[in-house]
Amino acid sequence: MDPDLSLIIGLILIILSIPSIMAAFSEGHAPRVASIVIIAGGALIVWAMTSKPGGYSLLEIPDIFMQVVARYLT
Repeated sequence: MDPDLSLIIGLILIILSIPSIMAAFSEGHAPRVASIVIIAGGALIVWAMTSKPGGYSLLEIPDIFMQVVARYLT
């Protein structure tokens, strides 16, 4: 898997788990599924950062996101 793709998938997983965490806490439940999704997203991000020489900077992420979307939509 491409490190750029795994970075973007990991970021999307983490962002999508935030509403699940807030819903679980507001209902008084443990956020089990959200925790698993965060761990999976974090693992993808760590793998992407270790696979790419030099890693990523925060300023590169929007450009990488657009490149990945353009690569898989065209």
